Amino acid sequence: MPPSSPVVDPNLIDSTNVHPSAPADHPILPSDRKRVGQAELQGHDKKRVKLQWPQKENGSAEAAFDDENSSDEEDEVACNRTRRVAEYSVHSSRNRYMQGGSARASHSLDLSTRSLLQSFVSSNKSDVFKCHSIHSRLFVNIPYACSYSNAAKRGSTPHLAVATEQGTVDIFNTSRRDDWDVDPQRVTVQPHENGIFDVKWSPSDTHIATASGDHSIRITSLESSVPSQGRTLHVLRGHEGTVKSIAWDPTHDGTVLCTGGRDGWICLWDLRVGERTESGDIAPVLSIPKAHDLGGKAKAKPARGKLVSGAPLQGITHLLYTDTHPYGVVSSCSSDGILNLWDVRLPSASKPTKGKKTAKQQHPKPLFTSADPTTYGGSRRGRGITTLALGGGPTAAVVFALGIDSRVHSYHLPSLTALSGHTLSTTNAAAANPDDPHAFSDSRMKTNSFYVRMATSPCGRWLATGGVAQGRVYLYDVSAAARADAAGRVGRGAAVELRGQTGEVGAVDWAENMLATCADDGTVRVWRPDVDVISRCRSDPEEMRWHWTWSTDA
Repeated sequence: MPPSSPVVDPNLIDSTNVHPSAPADHPILPSDRKRVGQAELQGHDKKRVKLQWPQKENGSAEAAFDDENSSDEEDEVACNRTRRVAEYSVHSSRNRYMQGGSARASHSLDLSTRSLLQSFVSSNKSDVFKCHSIHSRLFVNIPYACSYSNAAKRGSTPHLAVATEQGTVDIFNTSRRDDWDVDPQRVTVQPHENGIFDVKWSPSDTHIATASGDHSIRITSLESSVPSQGRTLHVLRGHEGTVKSIAWDPTHDGTVLCTGGRDGWICLWDLRVGERTESGDIAPVLSIPKAHDLGGKAKAKPARGKLVSGAPLQGITHLLYTDTHPYGVVSSCSSDGILNLWDVRLPSASKPTKGKKTAKQQHPKPLFTSADPTTYGGSRRGRGITTLALGGGPTAAVVFALGIDSRVHSYHLPSLTALSGHTLSTTNAAAANPDDPHAFSDSRMKTNSFYVRMATSPCGRWLATGGVAQGRVYLYDVSAAARADAAGRVGRGAAVELRGQTGEVGAVDWAENMLATCADDGTVRVWRPDVDVISRCRSDPEEMRWHWTWSTDA
Protein backbone atom coordinates (compact mmCIF):
# COMPACT_ATOMS: atom_id res chain seq x y z
CA MET A 1 0.00 0.00 0.00
CA PRO A 2 1.40 3.42 -0.83
CA PRO A 3 1.87 5.82 2.09
CA SER A 4 -0.68 8.50 2.71
CA SER A 5 -0.23 11.75 0.90
CA PRO A 6 1.94 14.25 2.80
CA VAL A 7 0.60 17.67 3.60
CA VAL A 8 1.51 20.04 0.80
CA ASP A 9 2.33 23.62 1.67
CA PRO A 10 -0.34 25.70 -0.14
CA ASN A 11 2.30 28.37 -0.82
CA LEU A 12 4.09 25.91 -3.10
CA ILE A 13 1.05 25.26 -5.26
CA ASP A 14 0.86 26.95 -8.63
CA SER A 15 -2.84 27.46 -9.26
CA THR A 16 -2.25 28.50 -12.86
CA ASN A 17 -0.91 25.18 -14.05
CA VAL A 18 -3.50 24.54 -16.75
CA HIS A 19 -2.66 26.29 -19.97
CA PRO A 20 -5.35 27.01 -22.54
CA SER A 21 -5.07 25.51 -25.96
CA ALA A 22 -3.24 27.81 -28.30
CA PRO A 23 -2.85 27.90 -32.07
CA ALA A 24 0.35 26.56 -33.57
CA ASP A 25 1.72 30.00 -34.30
CA HIS A 26 0.99 31.41 -30.87
CA PRO A 27 3.80 31.30 -28.30
CA ILE A 28 3.09 29.45 -25.06
CA LEU A 29 3.87 31.66 -22.08
CA PRO A 30 6.52 30.32 -19.72
CA SER A 31 4.18 30.42 -16.73
CA ASP A 32 1.66 28.03 -18.29
CA ARG A 33 1.85 24.43 -17.19
CA LYS A 34 1.28 21.44 -19.44
CA ARG A 35 -1.14 19.54 -17.22
CA VAL A 36 -3.31 19.75 -14.11
CA GLY A 37 -1.42 21.27 -11.22
CA GLN A 38 -0.57 19.89 -7.82
CA ALA A 39 -3.70 21.34 -6.21
CA GLU A 40 -5.89 18.58 -7.65
CA LEU A 41 -3.61 15.89 -6.26
CA GLN A 42 -3.59 16.84 -2.58
CA GLY A 43 -6.25 14.32 -1.68
CA HIS A 44 -4.56 11.39 -3.39
CA ASP A 45 -1.77 9.12 -2.38
CA LYS A 46 1.75 9.67 -3.62
CA LYS A 47 4.02 6.89 -4.69
CA ARG A 48 7.39 7.83 -3.28
CA VAL A 49 10.53 6.78 -5.10
CA LYS A 50 13.09 5.19 -2.83
CA LEU A 51 16.33 7.12 -2.89
CA GLN A 52 19.35 4.93 -3.53
CA TRP A 53 22.72 6.23 -4.57
CA PRO A 54 24.77 3.65 -6.49
CA GLN A 55 28.06 2.92 -4.76
CA LYS A 56 29.65 1.38 -7.84
CA GLU A 57 28.95 1.67 -11.52
CA ASN A 58 28.46 -1.62 -13.29
CA GLY A 59 28.08 -2.52 -16.91
CA SER A 60 30.93 -0.39 -18.26
CA ALA A 61 33.40 -1.68 -20.79
CA GLU A 62 36.22 -1.46 -18.22
CA ALA A 63 34.32 -3.63 -15.73
CA ALA A 64 33.86 -6.30 -18.40
CA PHE A 65 37.62 -6.75 -18.71
CA ASP A 66 38.00 -7.22 -14.95
CA ASP A 67 35.65 -10.20 -14.97
CA GLU A 68 37.76 -13.37 -15.02
CA ASN A 69 35.62 -15.74 -17.02
CA SER A 70 36.55 -18.27 -19.64
CA SER A 71 38.98 -17.32 -22.38
CA ASP A 72 36.21 -17.49 -24.98
CA GLU A 73 34.15 -14.90 -23.11
CA GLU A 74 37.19 -12.65 -22.76
CA ASP A 75 37.85 -12.87 -26.49
CA GLU A 76 34.22 -11.99 -27.23
CA VAL A 77 34.33 -8.92 -24.95
CA ALA A 78 37.61 -7.83 -26.50
CA CYS A 79 36.17 -8.13 -30.01
CA ASN A 80 33.11 -6.10 -29.04
CA ARG A 81 35.32 -3.40 -27.54
CA THR A 82 37.45 -3.27 -30.69
CA ARG A 83 34.37 -2.96 -32.86
CA ARG A 84 32.97 -0.08 -30.79
CA VAL A 85 36.25 1.79 -30.94
CA ALA A 86 36.22 1.38 -34.72
CA GLU A 87 32.69 2.79 -34.86
CA TYR A 88 33.87 6.06 -33.34
CA SER A 89 37.05 6.41 -35.36
CA VAL A 90 35.54 9.20 -37.46
CA HIS A 91 34.17 10.91 -34.37
CA SER A 92 37.50 10.64 -32.56
CA SER A 93 39.32 12.12 -35.54
CA ARG A 94 36.91 15.04 -35.52
CA ASN A 95 37.70 15.66 -31.85
CA ARG A 96 41.44 15.65 -32.56
CA TYR A 97 40.89 18.17 -35.34
CA MET A 98 38.98 20.43 -32.95
CA GLN A 99 41.86 20.31 -30.45
CA GLY A 100 44.39 21.41 -33.05
CA GLY A 101 46.91 19.68 -35.26
CA SER A 102 48.58 19.93 -38.59
CA ALA A 103 47.58 22.29 -41.35
CA ARG A 104 45.93 19.41 -43.15
CA ALA A 105 43.78 18.68 -40.08
CA SER A 106 42.85 22.34 -39.77
CA HIS A 107 41.92 22.48 -43.44
CA SER A 108 39.56 19.53 -42.92
CA LEU A 109 37.37 21.73 -40.72
CA ASP A 110 35.93 23.17 -43.90
CA LEU A 111 34.30 19.81 -44.60
CA SER A 112 30.70 19.48 -43.45
CA THR A 113 29.90 16.88 -40.81
CA ARG A 114 26.31 16.48 -41.99
CA SER A 115 26.96 12.83 -42.85
CA LEU A 116 28.17 12.25 -39.29
CA LEU A 117 25.06 13.93 -37.88
CA GLN A 118 22.99 11.64 -40.10
CA SER A 119 24.60 8.62 -38.42
CA PHE A 120 22.99 9.37 -35.03
CA VAL A 121 20.89 6.38 -33.94
CA SER A 122 19.00 5.38 -30.80
CA SER A 123 18.12 1.90 -29.53
CA ASN A 124 14.42 1.43 -28.88
CA LYS A 125 15.23 -0.44 -25.66
CA SER A 126 18.59 0.41 -24.13
CA ASP A 127 18.57 4.13 -25.04
CA VAL A 128 15.08 4.98 -23.74
CA PHE A 129 14.48 6.03 -20.12
CA LYS A 130 11.13 6.67 -18.43
CA CYS A 131 10.36 9.42 -15.92
CA HIS A 132 8.20 7.68 -13.30
CA SER A 133 5.26 9.49 -11.76
CA ILE A 134 5.11 9.84 -7.98
CA HIS A 135 1.31 10.15 -8.06
CA SER A 136 -0.86 7.07 -8.26
CA ARG A 137 -3.38 8.68 -10.62
CA LEU A 138 -0.81 9.90 -13.15
CA PHE A 139 1.23 7.58 -15.33
CA VAL A 140 3.31 10.19 -17.16
CA ASN A 141 5.75 12.59 -15.55
CA ILE A 142 6.73 15.19 -18.15
CA PRO A 143 10.41 16.23 -18.13
CA TYR A 144 10.90 20.00 -18.22
CA ALA A 145 14.71 20.29 -18.18
CA CYS A 146 17.80 18.10 -18.41
CA SER A 147 21.52 18.60 -17.89
CA TYR A 148 24.55 16.37 -18.31
CA SER A 149 27.23 16.59 -15.64
CA ASN A 150 30.38 18.54 -16.39
CA ALA A 151 32.39 15.30 -16.23
CA ALA A 152 30.10 13.78 -18.87
CA LYS A 153 30.90 16.63 -21.23
CA ARG A 154 34.60 15.79 -20.80
CA GLY A 155 34.08 12.11 -21.64
CA SER A 156 33.58 10.59 -18.17
CA THR A 157 30.55 8.63 -16.96
CA PRO A 158 27.50 10.26 -18.59
CA HIS A 159 25.25 11.16 -15.64
CA LEU A 160 22.11 12.98 -16.80
CA ALA A 161 19.87 14.98 -14.44
CA VAL A 162 16.24 15.21 -15.62
CA ALA A 163 13.86 17.63 -13.86
CA THR A 164 10.11 17.02 -14.10
CA GLU A 165 6.78 18.75 -13.66
CA GLN A 166 6.18 16.93 -10.36
CA GLY A 167 9.23 18.45 -8.65
CA THR A 168 11.49 15.42 -8.93
CA VAL A 169 14.96 15.05 -10.40
CA ASP A 170 16.05 11.69 -11.86
CA ILE A 171 19.76 10.95 -12.26
CA PHE A 172 20.40 8.46 -15.10
CA ASN A 173 23.59 6.76 -16.23
CA THR A 174 23.25 6.86 -20.02
CA SER A 175 26.34 4.78 -20.82
CA ARG A 176 26.05 2.53 -23.85
CA ARG A 177 24.68 -0.92 -22.98
CA ASP A 178 23.26 -3.93 -24.76
CA ASP A 179 19.52 -4.43 -25.16
CA TRP A 180 19.54 -7.46 -22.88
CA ASP A 181 21.29 -5.65 -20.03
CA VAL A 182 19.21 -4.70 -16.99
CA ASP A 183 18.17 -1.10 -16.61
CA PRO A 184 20.82 0.94 -14.80
CA GLN A 185 20.04 2.08 -11.28
CA ARG A 186 18.70 5.59 -11.02
CA VAL A 187 18.73 8.16 -8.23
CA THR A 188 15.58 10.20 -7.61
CA VAL A 189 15.34 13.25 -5.37
CA GLN A 190 12.39 15.59 -4.83
CA PRO A 191 13.55 19.08 -3.83
CA HIS A 192 10.23 20.76 -4.80
CA GLU A 193 6.49 20.12 -4.76
CA ASN A 194 6.07 22.09 -7.98
CA GLY A 195 7.45 21.87 -11.50
CA ILE A 196 11.21 22.34 -11.98
CA PHE A 197 12.07 24.52 -14.98
CA ASP A 198 15.86 24.32 -14.84
CA VAL A 199 18.50 22.06 -13.31
CA LYS A 200 22.25 22.66 -13.33
CA TRP A 201 25.26 20.76 -11.94
CA SER A 202 27.82 22.61 -9.86
CA PRO A 203 31.29 22.83 -11.47
CA SER A 204 32.55 19.83 -9.42
CA ASP A 205 29.31 17.85 -9.95
CA THR A 206 28.74 17.43 -6.21
CA HIS A 207 25.54 19.53 -6.10
CA ILE A 208 22.62 20.36 -8.35
CA ALA A 209 20.60 23.58 -8.32
CA THR A 210 16.93 23.51 -9.28
CA ALA A 211 14.63 26.39 -10.27
CA SER A 212 10.92 25.90 -9.65
CA GLY A 213 7.47 27.33 -10.10
CA ASP A 214 7.28 27.73 -6.29
CA HIS A 215 9.49 30.86 -6.69
CA SER A 216 12.48 29.20 -5.00
CA ILE A 217 15.86 27.72 -5.87
CA ARG A 218 17.13 24.70 -3.96
CA ILE A 219 20.63 23.29 -3.66
CA THR A 220 20.74 19.49 -3.37
CA SER A 221 23.78 17.41 -2.46
CA LEU A 222 24.55 14.32 -4.53
CA GLU A 223 27.35 12.99 -2.37
CA SER A 224 26.76 9.41 -1.23
CA SER A 225 27.82 10.26 2.33
CA VAL A 226 24.87 12.64 2.78
CA PRO A 227 21.72 10.93 4.14
CA SER A 228 18.64 11.03 1.95
CA GLN A 229 16.68 13.18 4.42
CA GLY A 230 19.33 15.90 4.44
CA ARG A 231 20.15 16.27 0.77
CA THR A 232 18.51 19.70 0.42
CA LEU A 233 21.25 21.98 1.72
CA HIS A 234 19.92 25.46 0.91
CA VAL A 235 16.64 27.13 -0.03
CA LEU A 236 17.02 30.44 -1.90
CA ARG A 237 14.14 32.92 -2.04
CA GLY A 238 14.12 36.34 -3.67
CA HIS A 239 12.00 36.03 -6.82
CA GLU A 240 8.33 36.98 -7.03
CA GLY A 241 7.56 34.61 -9.88
CA THR A 242 8.56 31.32 -11.44
CA VAL A 243 12.33 30.90 -11.55
CA LYS A 244 13.31 30.04 -15.11
CA SER A 245 17.11 29.80 -15.33
CA ILE A 246 20.19 29.00 -13.24
CA ALA A 247 23.88 29.62 -13.96
CA TRP A 248 26.71 28.53 -11.63
CA ASP A 249 29.78 30.76 -11.42
CA PRO A 250 32.58 28.54 -12.83
CA THR A 251 35.23 30.32 -10.73
CA HIS A 252 33.49 29.63 -7.38
CA ASP A 253 32.71 25.94 -7.15
CA GLY A 254 29.30 25.35 -5.62
CA THR A 255 29.07 28.68 -3.78
CA VAL A 256 28.05 31.43 -6.23
CA LEU A 257 25.23 31.31 -8.77
CA CYS A 258 22.84 33.56 -10.69
CA THR A 259 19.14 33.04 -11.33
CA GLY A 260 16.55 34.68 -13.55
CA GLY A 261 12.78 34.58 -13.19
CA ARG A 262 9.51 35.40 -14.83
CA ASP A 263 9.37 38.52 -12.65
CA GLY A 264 12.19 39.96 -14.79
CA TRP A 265 14.73 39.97 -11.96
CA ILE A 266 18.28 38.62 -11.96
CA CYS A 267 19.52 37.54 -8.52
CA LEU A 268 23.08 36.75 -7.43
CA TRP A 269 23.51 34.30 -4.57
CA ASP A 270 26.57 33.59 -2.43
CA LEU A 271 25.99 30.52 -0.29
CA ARG A 272 28.89 31.48 1.99
CA VAL A 273 27.68 34.91 3.15
CA GLY A 274 24.07 35.16 2.03
CA GLU A 275 21.69 36.68 4.57
CA ARG A 276 19.07 34.34 5.96
CA THR A 277 15.42 35.14 6.54
CA GLU A 278 13.44 34.22 9.64
CA SER A 279 12.54 30.88 8.06
CA GLY A 280 16.21 30.09 7.37
CA ASP A 281 16.07 30.76 3.63
CA ILE A 282 18.96 32.54 1.91
CA ALA A 283 18.39 35.99 0.41
CA PRO A 284 20.28 37.26 -2.67
CA VAL A 285 23.39 39.39 -2.20
CA LEU A 286 22.68 41.39 -5.36
CA SER A 287 19.56 41.90 -7.47
CA ILE A 288 18.94 43.50 -10.85
CA PRO A 289 15.25 44.42 -11.02
CA LYS A 290 13.48 44.42 -14.38
CA ALA A 291 16.74 43.58 -16.13
CA HIS A 292 15.29 43.90 -19.64
CA ASP A 293 12.90 46.77 -18.95
CA LEU A 294 15.35 49.46 -20.04
CA GLY A 295 13.01 51.43 -22.28
CA GLY A 296 12.40 54.14 -19.75
CA LYS A 297 9.09 55.98 -20.00
CA ALA A 298 5.89 54.38 -18.83
CA LYS A 299 2.75 54.47 -20.93
CA ALA A 300 0.14 57.11 -20.26
CA LYS A 301 -2.79 56.02 -18.14
CA PRO A 302 -5.70 55.01 -20.40
CA ALA A 303 -9.08 56.70 -20.23
CA ARG A 304 -11.58 55.21 -17.83
CA GLY A 305 -13.34 52.21 -19.28
CA LYS A 306 -10.98 51.91 -22.23
CA LEU A 307 -9.16 48.64 -22.78
CA VAL A 308 -5.55 48.73 -23.88
CA SER A 309 -3.04 45.99 -24.55
CA GLY A 310 -0.64 45.29 -21.71
CA ALA A 311 3.13 45.61 -21.90
CA PRO A 312 4.92 42.57 -23.30
CA LEU A 313 6.19 40.10 -20.75
CA GLN A 314 9.90 40.66 -20.10
CA GLY A 315 10.72 37.68 -17.96
CA ILE A 316 14.27 36.33 -17.87
CA THR A 317 14.43 33.12 -19.88
CA HIS A 318 18.12 32.20 -19.72
CA LEU A 319 21.43 33.15 -18.09
CA LEU A 320 24.98 32.05 -18.82
CA TYR A 321 28.48 32.98 -17.74
CA THR A 322 30.99 33.83 -20.47
CA ASP A 323 34.69 33.12 -20.91
CA THR A 324 35.39 36.59 -22.31
CA HIS A 325 34.53 38.45 -19.10
CA PRO A 326 35.47 36.99 -15.69
CA TYR A 327 32.30 38.32 -14.03
CA GLY A 328 30.06 38.63 -17.08
CA VAL A 329 26.58 37.12 -17.25
CA VAL A 330 24.52 37.20 -20.44
CA SER A 331 20.72 37.35 -20.10
CA SER A 332 17.81 36.92 -22.50
CA CYS A 333 14.12 37.71 -22.13
CA SER A 334 10.75 36.50 -23.36
CA SER A 335 9.68 39.63 -25.28
CA ASP A 336 12.47 40.24 -27.82
CA GLY A 337 15.85 39.11 -29.09
CA ILE A 338 17.95 41.65 -27.17
CA LEU A 339 20.75 40.22 -25.00
CA ASN A 340 22.40 42.03 -22.08
CA LEU A 341 25.87 41.45 -20.63
CA TRP A 342 26.08 42.30 -16.92
CA ASP A 343 29.01 42.69 -14.55
CA VAL A 344 27.46 40.92 -11.56
CA ARG A 345 29.98 42.37 -9.13
CA LEU A 346 28.35 45.81 -9.30
CA PRO A 347 26.03 46.67 -12.21
CA SER A 348 26.68 50.27 -13.25
CA ALA A 349 23.88 52.75 -12.67
CA SER A 350 22.87 55.63 -14.89
CA LYS A 351 24.07 59.10 -13.92
CA PRO A 352 21.81 60.92 -11.47
CA THR A 353 19.72 63.73 -12.86
CA LYS A 354 18.88 67.06 -11.29
CA GLY A 355 15.58 67.56 -9.56
CA LYS A 356 13.51 66.09 -6.79
CA LYS A 357 13.75 62.56 -8.14
CA THR A 358 17.49 62.23 -7.60
CA ALA A 359 16.88 60.21 -4.46
CA LYS A 360 15.15 57.53 -6.47
CA GLN A 361 17.25 54.42 -6.97
CA GLN A 362 18.92 54.38 -10.37
CA HIS A 363 18.31 51.42 -12.66
CA PRO A 364 21.44 49.29 -13.20
CA LYS A 365 22.82 49.33 -16.72
CA PRO A 366 24.43 46.42 -18.57
CA LEU A 367 27.95 46.59 -19.94
CA PHE A 368 26.75 45.66 -23.45
CA THR A 369 23.35 45.44 -25.08
CA SER A 370 22.78 43.76 -28.41
CA ALA A 371 20.58 44.74 -31.31
CA ASP A 372 17.43 42.67 -31.85
CA PRO A 373 18.04 40.25 -34.74
CA THR A 374 14.48 38.91 -34.53
CA THR A 375 13.07 42.18 -35.93
CA TYR A 376 15.14 41.99 -39.15
CA GLY A 377 15.90 45.69 -39.25
CA GLY A 378 12.50 46.78 -37.96
CA SER A 379 10.53 44.87 -40.58
CA ARG A 380 8.54 43.03 -37.88
CA ARG A 381 8.02 42.96 -34.12
CA GLY A 382 10.55 41.27 -31.87
CA ARG A 383 10.34 37.64 -30.82
CA GLY A 384 11.41 36.26 -27.47
CA ILE A 385 14.40 34.02 -26.79
CA THR A 386 13.89 30.65 -25.09
CA THR A 387 17.49 29.46 -24.63
CA LEU A 388 21.08 30.64 -24.83
CA ALA A 389 24.05 28.38 -25.56
CA LEU A 390 27.72 29.25 -25.44
CA GLY A 391 29.91 28.05 -28.29
CA GLY A 392 33.25 26.32 -27.93
CA GLY A 393 36.20 25.34 -30.09
CA PRO A 394 35.57 26.97 -33.50
CA THR A 395 32.58 28.88 -32.06
CA ALA A 396 34.20 29.98 -28.79
CA ALA A 397 33.32 33.66 -29.31
CA VAL A 398 29.69 33.05 -30.28
CA VAL A 399 26.48 32.96 -28.25
CA PHE A 400 23.59 31.10 -29.88
CA ALA A 401 19.99 32.06 -29.06
CA LEU A 402 16.88 30.05 -29.92
CA GLY A 403 13.92 32.30 -30.67
CA ILE A 404 10.21 31.60 -30.86
CA ASP A 405 10.50 32.70 -34.49
CA SER A 406 11.89 29.17 -35.11
CA ARG A 407 15.39 30.44 -35.78
CA VAL A 408 18.72 30.09 -34.02
CA HIS A 409 20.39 33.50 -33.97
CA SER A 410 24.06 34.18 -33.27
CA TYR A 411 25.87 36.97 -31.39
CA HIS A 412 29.57 37.78 -31.11
CA LEU A 413 31.28 38.17 -27.73
CA PRO A 414 32.13 40.25 -25.81
CA SER A 415 30.22 43.11 -27.44
CA LEU A 416 27.12 40.99 -28.18
CA THR A 417 27.12 42.13 -31.79
CA ALA A 418 24.19 40.44 -33.51
CA LEU A 419 25.53 38.46 -36.47
CA SER A 420 22.15 37.34 -37.77
CA GLY A 421 19.02 39.22 -38.70
CA HIS A 422 20.58 41.98 -40.85
CA THR A 423 20.28 40.66 -44.42
CA LEU A 424 16.91 41.04 -46.09
CA SER A 425 16.66 41.18 -49.85
CA THR A 426 14.28 43.61 -51.49
CA THR A 427 12.98 41.08 -54.00
CA ASN A 428 9.67 39.46 -53.19
CA ALA A 429 11.04 35.95 -53.52
CA ALA A 430 13.90 36.57 -51.14
CA ALA A 431 11.73 38.56 -48.75
CA ALA A 432 9.62 35.47 -48.13
CA ASN A 433 12.77 33.54 -47.18
CA PRO A 434 15.42 36.00 -45.94
CA ASP A 435 19.02 35.20 -46.79
CA ASP A 436 20.50 35.13 -43.30
CA PRO A 437 23.77 33.19 -43.35
CA HIS A 438 24.35 33.52 -39.58
CA ALA A 439 20.95 32.14 -38.55
CA PHE A 440 20.01 28.47 -38.52
CA SER A 441 16.53 27.28 -39.36
CA ASP A 442 14.61 24.58 -41.14
CA SER A 443 11.19 24.75 -42.74
CA ARG A 444 10.11 21.79 -40.56
CA MET A 445 11.39 23.27 -37.28
CA LYS A 446 8.79 24.98 -35.06
CA THR A 447 9.96 26.39 -31.72
CA ASN A 448 7.14 28.77 -30.78
CA SER A 449 7.06 27.48 -27.20
CA PHE A 450 9.13 28.56 -24.21
CA TYR A 451 9.47 24.91 -23.20
CA VAL A 452 11.60 24.14 -26.27
CA ARG A 453 15.33 24.34 -25.54
CA MET A 454 18.63 24.22 -27.38
CA ALA A 455 22.17 23.03 -26.56
CA THR A 456 25.61 23.02 -28.16
CA SER A 457 27.94 20.01 -28.16
CA PRO A 458 31.08 20.00 -25.98
CA CYS A 459 33.26 20.40 -29.08
CA GLY A 460 31.32 23.53 -30.11
CA ARG A 461 30.70 22.26 -33.62
CA TRP A 462 27.13 20.93 -33.34
CA LEU A 463 23.85 22.36 -32.11
CA ALA A 464 20.57 20.61 -31.28
CA THR A 465 17.07 22.05 -30.80
CA GLY A 466 13.77 20.53 -29.84
CA GLY A 467 10.43 21.03 -31.55
CA VAL A 468 6.81 21.66 -30.59
CA ALA A 469 5.25 18.59 -32.22
CA GLN A 470 5.72 15.02 -33.42
CA GLY A 471 8.82 14.32 -31.33
CA ARG A 472 11.17 16.16 -33.67
CA VAL A 473 14.78 17.15 -32.94
CA TYR A 474 17.04 19.13 -35.28
CA LEU A 475 20.82 18.99 -35.55
CA TYR A 476 23.04 21.65 -37.15
CA ASP A 477 26.74 21.96 -37.95
CA VAL A 478 27.51 25.49 -36.67
CA SER A 479 31.31 25.35 -36.82
CA ALA A 480 31.55 28.24 -39.30
CA ALA A 481 29.12 30.55 -37.50
CA ALA A 482 31.82 32.99 -36.35
CA ARG A 483 33.70 33.21 -39.65
CA ALA A 484 33.56 36.38 -41.70
CA ASP A 485 33.29 34.40 -44.97
CA ALA A 486 30.38 32.32 -43.70
CA ALA A 487 27.94 33.96 -46.13
CA GLY A 488 26.35 31.40 -48.37
CA ARG A 489 27.43 28.40 -46.32
CA VAL A 490 25.97 28.82 -42.85
CA GLY A 491 22.28 28.32 -42.19
CA ARG A 492 21.33 27.57 -45.79
CA GLY A 493 21.16 23.77 -45.65
CA ALA A 494 18.34 21.90 -44.01
CA ALA A 495 18.95 20.47 -40.55
CA VAL A 496 19.23 16.77 -39.81
CA GLU A 497 15.91 15.72 -38.31
CA LEU A 498 15.62 13.02 -35.64
CA ARG A 499 12.22 11.66 -34.67
CA GLY A 500 11.85 8.97 -32.01
CA GLN A 501 9.36 10.33 -29.46
CA THR A 502 5.83 11.74 -29.39
CA GLY A 503 4.59 15.20 -28.49
CA GLU A 504 6.77 18.21 -27.86
CA VAL A 505 10.52 17.72 -27.42
CA GLY A 506 11.57 20.40 -24.96
CA ALA A 507 14.83 19.79 -23.09
CA VAL A 508 18.00 18.65 -24.88
CA ASP A 509 21.63 18.38 -23.80
CA TRP A 510 24.92 16.98 -25.06
CA ALA A 511 27.63 14.84 -23.52
CA GLU A 512 30.71 13.47 -25.24
CA ASN A 513 29.51 11.30 -28.17
CA MET A 514 25.82 11.46 -27.23
CA LEU A 515 22.70 13.63 -27.17
CA ALA A 516 19.75 13.37 -24.75
CA THR A 517 16.25 14.54 -25.71
CA CYS A 518 13.19 14.82 -23.43
CA ALA A 519 9.59 14.69 -24.67
CA ASP A 520 6.03 15.13 -23.44
CA ASP A 521 5.48 11.37 -23.53
CA GLY A 522 7.58 11.17 -20.35
CA THR A 523 10.60 9.61 -22.04
CA VAL A 524 14.27 10.51 -22.34
CA ARG A 525 15.99 9.17 -25.46
CA VAL A 526 19.75 9.05 -26.02
CA TRP A 527 21.24 9.35 -29.52
CA ARG A 528 24.76 8.34 -30.55
CA PRO A 529 26.73 8.34 -33.82
CA ASP A 530 27.17 4.78 -35.09
CA VAL A 531 28.25 4.30 -38.70
CA ASP A 532 27.83 0.51 -38.60
CA VAL A 533 24.27 0.57 -37.24
CA ILE A 534 23.08 3.34 -39.57
CA SER A 535 24.41 1.37 -42.53
CA ARG A 536 22.38 -1.67 -41.50
CA CYS A 537 19.31 0.49 -40.83
CA ARG A 538 19.39 1.90 -44.35
CA SER A 539 20.03 -1.43 -46.02
CA ASP A 540 17.22 -3.26 -44.15
CA PRO A 541 14.86 -0.63 -42.68
CA GLU A 542 11.88 -2.97 -42.26
CA GLU A 543 13.81 -5.24 -39.92
CA MET A 544 15.90 -2.63 -38.12
CA ARG A 545 13.01 -0.33 -37.22
CA TRP A 546 11.97 -2.83 -34.55
CA HIS A 547 15.24 -2.24 -32.73
CA TRP A 548 16.53 1.21 -33.75
CA THR A 549 15.42 4.75 -34.55
CA TRP A 550 17.44 6.90 -36.94
CA SER A 551 17.30 9.95 -39.16
CA THR A 552 15.60 9.56 -42.51
CA ASP A 553 17.44 12.58 -43.94
CA ALA A 554 19.81 10.96 -46.44
